[in-house]
Amino acid sequence: MFNPNPTIERVPLENGDFCAVVDDALLEPERFVDAAAMQSDAFRRVDFNAYPGNYLSLPIQVQEGLRDFFNAHIRGLFDARRLMELHSRLAMVTLQPHELRPYQWVCHNDNPAIDRSHSIQASVLYLFKDESLGGTSFYVPRDPSQARLLYDDSIVLSNEAFSAKYGIEPGYIHSSNDHFKQIGSVPARWNRMIFYNGAMLHSGDIVSPEKLSADPRRGRLTLNGFFTCRRHVR
Repeated sequence: MFNPNPTIERVPLENGDFCAVVDDALLEPERFVDAAAMQSDAFRRVDFNAYPGNYLSLPIQVQEGLRDFFNAHIRGLFDARRLMELHSRLAMVTLQPHELRPYQWVCHNDNPAIDRSHSIQASVLYLFKDESLGGTSFYVPRDPSQARLLYDDSIVLSNEAFSAKYGIEPGYIHSSNDHFKQIGSVPARWNRMIFYNGAMLHSGDIVSPEKLSADPRRGRLTLNGFFTCRRHVR
């Protein structure tokens, strides 16, 4: 299922962190697309976080394959002594800019309220061949103290009020702005998988939203993983 002999490139980011990039991650990526297309009616709108699209749960054998790949090739690159919990799913960004809420106009992290002795890593496997559907970029806040208020306001303010207060127009973030600086970017490529520190701010580079589709054969189909690990003892 996953490439047993991957080549891993560490792409440095401006903040001193990195993104691990694995090309040719799956042995038969077309099978994932075919399976997703056969189950296109089973995709559901994400209603448990801010992801702007649809998801499909993965069979246990895929999750086990992802777990084994992470443990064998990726975990040692991060502050991750032991994998404790894994969540994964197929996902597709589908919302148009006018359908987004303010908390979807900005970058985000995948770091829930976990114990400080734990770390979280995240992964994205691109399962589309049209690279203009977008890769992933990473960010830091220009003013961390202001960023907390901005995120709080993005949840409670209306679109109009948030835009007026912060000068952010509705749509996906894909470059630096007055509030966040882009510190690196990894372009999408067919069967490319990236792994990164889930506490980093990031966002998909949705520069051509008119191309988004709920059709797994045409849209921005990805396999997303989230790995909660125990940190190394210091």
